[in-house]
Amino acid sequence: MHFDPPLKQGKLIKRYKRFLADITLADKQQLTIHCANTGAMTGCAEAGVTVWYSTSDNAKRKYPHSWELTQTAAGHSICVNTARANTLVVEAINNEVISELSGYQTLRTEVKYGQENSRIDILLQDSDREDCYIEVKSVTLLDDLNSGQGYFPDAQTTRGQKHLRELTEMVQSGRRAVLFFAVLHSGIEKVSAAHHIDAKYSLLLKQAREAGVEIICYKAEFSDNEVRLLSRVDFNQK
Repeated sequence: MHFDPPLKQGKLIKRYKRFLADITLADKQQLTIHCANTGAMTGCAEAGVTVWYSTSDNAKRKYPHSWELTQTAAGHSICVNTARANTLVVEAINNEVISELSGYQTLRTEVKYGQENSRIDILLQDSDREDCYIEVKSVTLLDDLNSGQGYFPDAQTTRGQKHLRELTEMVQSGRRAVLFFAVLHSGIEKVSAAHHIDAKYSLLLKQAREAGVEIICYKAEFSDNEVRLLSRVDFNQK
């Protein structure tokens, strides 16, 4: 995923009201930008970190600038715009980066499914095999700077719990179901369910995995104005 026009940077003053953040630019001007991340953003939104933001040409937007990346004091890069995770996974599938999901004839997004009025992030279909339902989650919570341990979720998520139930139902009805963790933090080397944050989600994830839901984790690589999913990392059930 390439950012065009190139991202611009500032320093974070604070994030507030979940969807807004104030930053200071190099010329000392203060700017309010949109934050498309509903999570806790632990370790991603500390005052003083470098913020990289995009600018929309949609004149109807109240806040035309969007927070895309964080660069931490430790030098880690983080894609904090969770809306980008699906784009990155679709791009990686189309480029055959994700071998586990290659070879399907069609790819559709935001398809209605399940008994709880859900929309699957990605649906892969092929005339020679079962449909593959993929739910994408963005992983940005790093346990500490030295362990490389990442966790999902970073806050309690009833929506995420619903998705696990839906994926389990798909497996039980004979389809293929995948929970895809897009690791969007350069410091994360492995992923686990955050039992200490959402014990119910952790339990449902364990049950989903035992039922046959696959867990796939791929990590992003960051370069100038570009983010790509490139390498698989391990998932550990704790």
